[in-house]
Amino acid sequence: MRLWAIVPQRGHLPAVAGGGTGGHNPTRGRPRPAPATARPLRATGALVTVVAALLAALLSAPGAVARAQGPAPGAGATTWTDKPDGFAALAGGTTGGAGGKVVTVRTQQDLTAYASAPDPYIIRIAGSIDVDPFGSDIVVTSNKTLIGVGSTAEIVHGELHLNPGTHNVIIRNLTIRDSYVEGDWDGKTQDFDAIQMDSVHHVWIDHNTFTRMGDGLLDIRKDSDYVTVSWNVFKDHNKAFGLGWTDNVTTNITLHHNWFTGIKQRSPSIDNAAHAHLYNNYLSAQYRDEDPVWTYGNWSRGRTKMVIENSYYDGIRNPYQADETAELVQRGSIARDTTGRHDTQGEAFDPRDFYPYRLDPAAAVPALVKRFSGPQSGLGTDTVLRVAADGSGDFRTVQAAVNAVPAGNDGRITIAIAPGTYREQVRVPADKPRLTFLGTGRDRGDTVIVYDTPAEYGGSTGSATVLIAASDVTARHLTFVNDFDEAAHELNGEQALAMKTTGDRIVFTDTAFKGNQDTLMTDSPKLTTISRVYLRDSYIEGDVDFIYGRATTVIERSTIKALSRGSDSNNGYITAASTWKGNPYGFLITRSRIVSDAPDQTFHLGRPWHPGGEPDAIAQVLIRDTWLPAAIKNSPWTDMGGFPWQEARFSEYRTTGPGAAPSADRPRMTDADAAGHEVADYLAGSDGWAPQTQ
Repeated sequence: MRLWAIVPQRGHLPAVAGGGTGGHNPTRGRPRPAPATARPLRATGALVTVVAALLAALLSAPGAVARAQGPAPGAGATTWTDKPDGFAALAGGTTGGAGGKVVTVRTQQDLTAYASAPDPYIIRIAGSIDVDPFGSDIVVTSNKTLIGVGSTAEIVHGELHLNPGTHNVIIRNLTIRDSYVEGDWDGKTQDFDAIQMDSVHHVWIDHNTFTRMGDGLLDIRKDSDYVTVSWNVFKDHNKAFGLGWTDNVTTNITLHHNWFTGIKQRSPSIDNAAHAHLYNNYLSAQYRDEDPVWTYGNWSRGRTKMVIENSYYDGIRNPYQADETAELVQRGSIARDTTGRHDTQGEAFDPRDFYPYRLDPAAAVPALVKRFSGPQSGLGTDTVLRVAADGSGDFRTVQAAVNAVPAGNDGRITIAIAPGTYREQVRVPADKPRLTFLGTGRDRGDTVIVYDTPAEYGGSTGSATVLIAASDVTARHLTFVNDFDEAAHELNGEQALAMKTTGDRIVFTDTAFKGNQDTLMTDSPKLTTISRVYLRDSYIEGDVDFIYGRATTVIERSTIKALSRGSDSNNGYITAASTWKGNPYGFLITRSRIVSDAPDQTFHLGRPWHPGGEPDAIAQVLIRDTWLPAAIKNSPWTDMGGFPWQEARFSEYRTTGPGAAPSADRPRMTDADAAGHEVADYLAGSDGWAPQTQ
């Protein structure tokens, strides 16, 4: 579950071949008219660059964007990335359950089963899990991500335990609390930690709250290595955080932006660490008793080399101290109303020799950490699965990432796809909703999903390069192609879909769809079921019926290219709607531009499709506020399969351009009717869906 830097690359988009003499699919009854002459092969057009759209999407995605380093307190930035920094990022990095399946757990039984499984998992913890028996361990094995969904996920009366040899574990956005044994303030009777790990490596502990446990809050033991502890709250406890229990000087650990409050000792205590880098931590409201030795903040023990930078100590006794054998360098911190030891000795090390980082000003730390440490409502709600054909991601194929999504998924999952050409068919089943497919190149043409199957081999569903049967799916900054070469084949079913949807509430922004016949099909599970699809700032090209189906579909601020098939009389049809007669809203193309390389007066705006002769499929298409090329016929609508176009619901409103000339065979919508055919009218449904406002 990672997010990566956007690397400037350009993928290669294969040319979409043309040609052929047409064909007929007897199961669908939509004959393809033969062009007057065969078409030559043609190259694809240039794609529109919309970098700003991608950046805006990334900046708004919960859990997907790093906080700008050093914002003023009160700024609206988030604090999280989807990969660790510090020592946990070194020596191969810490990726947790990346590449494994995503599961959501709500019970101790499920959490225990997945956390201890041998396979990698991203485990989303929803709600409160009360562990029984009191103080029991939940064993976490290698290659796991445990992440709370929002700010309310918690583990009560239990411990997360990492046994020797465990590695590559991420624990985020959880509250672990209340295994305190009444009367045992020193934690001597039971070893009930919040998290305990022993001889492990590559662990990231981030955005958690730990409080009121039976012994320590975080216990890192015996030669553990490559650990980062960031943006956590340790509160209302005696012994917060200890590291060591070994004579070996092994551990490399980073602690930053943690808040220790109401703690007596170990904030933290670090024994025999090779390198301990502490920066931008906040220690406040220390629990004070009459013990002047064991009430302290940071302690560099044994042969530890510790560097403290830009932290803030408020009312702390012994804020930072070091054994005679240890080293401690402190710079840039603020010590307010502190007493006791403020030790510095030795040269320790330079953290920048190991990794880059950026410090927040010490004065900003209290407000910053109070606001952003601990569980966050926006974290865990959006899981990121990374796809890269070169193997640098979590998955090599888009379908493999889809397969990792659990059936009945109840959280937003972003499948972020690196630039490249992915030659595969992708199937999103109906039981995997709430997905976002995000291309991460500079241009939507940098990330291409392409295949070359025609309808002859499986009908519309079988031919589609991508099939989305699930609801609440979004695709951004991508190109979808079916590059079946009609010129090279003589088939009855030459329809070749780049995209087919049957789910509800589907959104495409800054996307391109390329093919010939039947490029884009927006459909629904059955005639009387209404599905809604919204396309914005996109590009669609094709020739025959290349925007079709029965879903309520809005195409806004987009370019539609009607491709020439080489005819001087009939080059094709832009739409073939099959709207259910009980649905007042079929296709709306608005604020868009239709372009064409076809000769003048050779293209239709559409024809009525009655699949299988279904009489209740009464097409509804409105073209409004859209520019039309000279290729559009003066009589732009035509019959289909014996059904006259006049019985369909075809109209235009305020179309412009050389293809918008008035004629007797050209229905125009009145101002009064147009007022009820806005984008919102098409999309609202009974649930008030309004993707156009976002």
